[in-house]
Amino acid sequence: MNTRYAGFFEDAHGITQLGRVVLDAWVFGIIPREEDCKQWDLGRMQNLMQQVQEAWDAHGGLPSLLPPELGKEHEATYNWAMDRARSLGWSSTLGDDD
Repeated sequence: MNTRYAGFFEDAHGITQLGRVVLDAWVFGIIPREEDCKQWDLGRMQNLMQQVQEAWDAHGGLPSLLPPELGKEHEATYNWAMDRARSLGWSSTLGDDD
């Protein structure tokens, strides 16, 4: 069993639970954009998840409640990530088996 995260750029399409943690960590400035968490162990990823959760809690947990600058950063980051994911075959629509 692999107990290390592949990293955002090796994570199928990036729109996974751990991929979204990395995206949010970028948005909140917890990690630099150059860091995609490649080969981080699950304990380190759990720590990052906690930091991201605390950042969301400080802003009400919703993108619409982010201050304008963070809101713009969130929108730009997620638009980029979804465009990238679609180019890799991801679809936001759920199939009958999902």
